[in-house]
Amino acid sequence: MTGPSLPFNDGFAKFCQSEGMATGGVWCSAPGSAFNVLSRADGRMRSKVPDGAREDARTAMGVAAAARRSPFGRDHCCNPMADRGTRRPEPLMQEVSMDDWQDKLLLRELIENWAVWRDAGCWDKFRTVWHDDGRMMATWTQGTADEFIEMNRQGWARGVSILHFLGGFNCEIAGDRAVTQTKMTISQRGQVHGVLVDVVCTGRFFDFLEKREGKWGMCLRQPIYEKDRMDPIAPSATLELDQEILDAFPVGYQHLAYLQSQVGYPVKKDMPGLKGSEVEALYATGADWLAGKSIAWAGHAWG
Repeated sequence: MTGPSLPFNDGFAKFCQSEGMATGGVWCSAPGSAFNVLSRADGRMRSKVPDGAREDARTAMGVAAAARRSPFGRDHCCNPMADRGTRRPEPLMQEVSMDDWQDKLLLRELIENWAVWRDAGCWDKFRTVWHDDGRMMATWTQGTADEFIEMNRQGWARGVSILHFLGGFNCEIAGDRAVTQTKMTISQRGQVHGVLVDVVCTGRFFDFLEKREGKWGMCLRQPIYEKDRMDPIAPSATLELDQEILDAFPVGYQHLAYLQSQVGYPVKKDMPGLKGSEVEALYATGADWLAGKSIAWAGHAWG
């Protein structure tokens, strides 16, 4: 077992050896305190620093603390020449007020409530996340919040199973307006040509929200469909899809659309994907929303 490598003076090193090493103890430091020695013989922590070592200990701890705070690391902190010609990097996150943090938390909670209450069939609670003029754009139905709820009720009665899982979240707030993007997957189970399958579609929820009378609510939800796949539930099952039908739908949700069309839904074929004019138009509309402008989407206006 060797002594400490920090540049303390000889007196402090001898002190550590005699008080820590010779008695079988260990030495350690705690922020804001003197160096401590824990004796294995009595199990008590003692703060003892010999003459001439206290200043060296403070200096060493100060250097280490400054190195931890420095965005350039230990070498930069310990090198007095490092600041010359070196510009401090810009912070990765902008400073936000406590009000902004509260709004971000409330918006995240609203997004999570949407998924939990919709998938659980808590329709009365689910309605509370929407403003009265809120609209939902899904592959299988588009309409007002109330129309979307009614379509879901009917789907539940028919045994339609659609679930949602949420991931990363981004939020931009401008006054009483916000745009959020949330990574998500849509999971739907159903019969395709007599075979029970699961379809999983990965994408983002792109949401337009507004605070009215102190309460955030959803004005428009437009999903972005990035990629999907279809898998038979039984490993031994075989499934052949009609390639012509599959190719009729955008690549981002073609398997989801295939299943939904088999269930009997009229699937919308021009939804935004990972790339393309539809998603670029969505981004531009989001920017207009944050700028306080009136917007129009799918034949409906807010503003």
